[in-house]
Amino acid sequence: MLPQGPIADFLNHDWVQFWLLPGLAALALAILAGIADRRRLRRNRPDAVGWVPWQGIGFWSSFAALLLLGAALRGWLNAP
Repeated sequence: MLPQGPIADFLNHDWVQFWLLPGLAALALAILAGIADRRRLRRNRPDAVGWVPWQGIGFWSSFAALLLLGAALRGWLNAP
């Protein structure tokens, strides 16, 4: 059964599906990468180096979130 009501009407807008939801996902990834990078910097054993480049992931996901959420804001302001 598909959701009905005001939330379903909100989610049916193109700017929500194409810009807001991916922007929020990129923002969540940026926050996760920031937390993981902070853990990496404060590790107890300096020899236990990880293989995931959290700093780069955090930067590029923050950049993507900025662009996507900016486009979502523009779509929201221009929505009928």
